[in-house]
Parts: sequence; C-alpha cells; structure tokens
Amino acid sequence: MNTKSLCLQNAVAALALSMTFQVLAFSQTPNRELLVFWLAGQSNMEGQGVVDLDHPEYYNGGRGILNTVIRQNSDRWGFLKNDNGEFLARDDVAIRFVTRHGLKKGKLSIGFTGYEGKHHIGPELGFGHVVGDALDSPILLVKTAWGGKSLKRDFRPPSAGGTVGVFYKKMCSEVREAIDQVPEEFPQWKGRKARLAGFVWQQGWNDMVDSEATTEYAQNLVHLIQDIRKEFGDPDLPVVVGELGNMGVDAGESILRFRLQQRLGAGDPLLGGNVAFVATSSFARAKENSPNIGHGHHWFGNAESYLLVGEALGKSMISIGERE
Repeated sequence: MNTKSLCLQNAVAALALSMTFQVLAFSQTPNRELLVFWLAGQSNMEGQGVVDLDHPEYYNGGRGILNTVIRQNSDRWGFLKNDNGEFLARDDVAIRFVTRHGLKKGKLSIGFTGYEGKHHIGPELGFGHVVGDALDSPILLVKTAWGGKSLKRDFRPPSAGGTVGVFYKKMCSEVREAIDQVPEEFPQWKGRKARLAGFVWQQGWNDMVDSEATTEYAQNLVHLIQDIRKEFGDPDLPVVVGELGNMGVDAGESILRFRLQQRLGAGDPLLGGNVAFVATSSFARAKENSPNIGHGHHWFGNAESYLLVGEALGKSMISIGERE
C-alpha cells in the first residue's frame, strides 16, 4: 500500500471513531416552526451549474447543462419540471441569497446563484428537494457564498486567532438578517418561529492552491464549526462538510492532500459529533460532456454534478437527524 492510500485509510478510520451523534428533532419539529438551513462557501456554493445556455463554442453545444441532463435521464431528474416542461418551484422550500446584483428570494427553483437571470444552479437545488421531501416542516435555505475566498483569511473564524475574516462576519450577519426578515420577506410563514437547523460548508479551492492554507485547514475548519455553533447558541448544531470533489477521484496531489485535511477537520473529536463529511469526487463529469470545458474548478459547469452534490449534502443532513 502506498503512502497516499495509507494516509487516506487512516483518515477515514479516525473520522469513523470520532463521530458520535445525538438525536436531532427534525421529525419532531413543532408545526409552527420554520427550519433554516445555512448553505455557505465560495463559488461552487454560489452555483456554476449551467441550466440552458447551449452556444456551440462557449457552452460546448449544451452538453451537461440541466436541460440536457433532464432530457437524457428523465426518469432520474424529470421531477424538476412540470408536464409543460417548466421548472417547478416548491411551496414548502424557499431560498434567500444576497448576491452582488441584489437580493434573490423565493420558492426553490433554478436561478438562485451569483449570476443574473435563471441560467445557473448550485447545490441548493438538490439539497432543497431532499430535505423538502424528508421533512414535514417548511424550510428556508439561506445561502452565503462568495467566489475566490479562503478559510485561512476571508472566512477566518475568531478562535483561529489573527484577524477575523471579513466574510466570516458578513455571512453570520446575513443569516441573522435572513431570520429576522422572515415575516416581511416570506409572509406565508409569518408567526412561525425560525430555527437554525443545520450548517452546510462547501468550500476549499482557494485554500487548496495555497500549501500553507492546506496544512492548517483541518484546524481552521474545527475553529469555524465551533465558532458558528457559539455564534448561534447551539453546541450541537448539525454540520455537513462537502468534499472538494472537483476533478474527480483521479485529481492531482494538491487536491488529494486538501481532501484529507477536510476529512480530518470534520472528524475531529473536539467537535463532539453531529458533523458529517460528504465525499463528492464521484460526481465529477468529464469536461467533454460538460458546458464549460476549461472550468475544472467549477465542475466544468456540469449541472448533474451540482445536483448530485446537493442531494448528497441533503441526505447527509437528514441522516444526522436520524442518528442517536
């Protein structure tokens, strides 16, 4: 067995030993409670999956875009559209995302990304359908994501020492604002108590390309989770960490080293459980079958990759809620 395989095997074993779970009351939520799931990260959480752009030169003729994915595998993804071929919007799951173009809010569907219009998706679409199908309570997804940001600097949590990251403060502020604004922005849920029910972290590229940031990533991730729990007064807040699965299972050494740090951080015994690491590398699709063939850092823009990542994150969040 080579050194790389041994390190990965040891990391998986450490993760399994360290993760203990408590019962979460997802299925016992009072009827009038609104469950809030916080989706945070950088550009891949912003959303780079292409929906309908199919220019033969700039988008590879529509290979791997959402419309193509649904057409080619309607049994798997057909539920995303109605009988008229229009994208469905869920009444029981809403989303809020402050972008550089302004506030996007509404029923969960396509278009809740950092781009104008409705031409892209992120992990929120798959995640929202999974948790919406699994839970009886209404759900609000709050996205806080900015491209090109690192945990080492931009999202740096207070307990990591040094200067607290501007975007750590900004994302916490936006989540508080989202919860406070529920009666005005989502009047259908006015009078319901909004409770932060889970935190999803899908981030890492900018730390991966910095060897020093990679080395300290596990420790910084532990600090992030501890500080988020402290900020919102829930020491057992469920947390799901998505793997930097870009470039697939055969990714280069830098990405493999970084993934190991993600696993080690998510599995640290200091977190006391209710944290899950979600492997995503198997969801990568070939650039030849994707719309953005030069954007490996964005899953080549492949919509199916984003759907599968979102579903996996959602299933993991629900799984934590069912464990003891």
